[in-house]
Amino acid sequence: MSGRSSKSGAATRLLLMLLLTAVALEIFFLARVVVMIGVDPQSTTFQRSEAFRLATSNGKGWRQDWVPYSAMSVHIKRAVIASEDDVFATHGGVQWDAVESAWQKNNKAQERAEQRAQNAAKGAQKGGKAVPVAKPVKIVGGSTITQQLAKNLLLSGERNLFRKAQELAITLALEAFLSKERILEIYLNNVEWGEGVFGIEAAAQHYFRKPAAQLGPFEAARLAVMLPRPKFFEKQPTSNYLSGRAMVIAGRMADVQVPR
Repeated sequence: MSGRSSKSGAATRLLLMLLLTAVALEIFFLARVVVMIGVDPQSTTFQRSEAFRLATSNGKGWRQDWVPYSAMSVHIKRAVIASEDDVFATHGGVQWDAVESAWQKNNKAQERAEQRAQNAAKGAQKGGKAVPVAKPVKIVGGSTITQQLAKNLLLSGERNLFRKAQELAITLALEAFLSKERILEIYLNNVEWGEGVFGIEAAAQHYFRKPAAQLGPFEAARLAVMLPRPKFFEKQPTSNYLSGRAMVIAGRMADVQVPR
């Protein structure tokens, strides 16, 4: 009996330690968010990982020049909202219908992956070959601008359900403590726009040789369209998709509500 009691006590202590660690982590994230009310973040987790990758792979540095919200062209604000999150000014940080749709896609993708793994395992066994290792399913989600900021600021690039839950928690904290204007300001100053190019000022200088305050509507639209795949479009500046999509976004910009 004493052996069982000892094991039970050890398991309880381990569970308690894990719980306390999780709580401490959330408190740390919350404190970081509160500090951002008045302090500009010097870098994000994603930027630091990219800086390390660039330094160790080709010795290339990275550029980021922080500019205040008032020094950004209104066109880039409109373009990014129109392209990435057209109801940014009115939602609470998460579009739950998009999250539900993404959850359903993830479940279907998981089922398909499991079926492929089973079929591959059966085929390998029949042929006397080693059973292939199944690739992890890529977790997708209908991310708002606030969710993207939460992911890049404080979290790793992993995609799993636990990390997605952390992203949601940080997203709600950002919305609770920061204004929409501040969220967009931090986002635009930290988002990636190419290989080692971070923030709207660096992007405006890199692509158009002008400050962010002077970006025109179509220039802003092109930059906004690049955001899902900035490194790809940096190498494909004459892409027909980039130009065509930029025209579509430019046409939507007048209807966008911009935080002030």
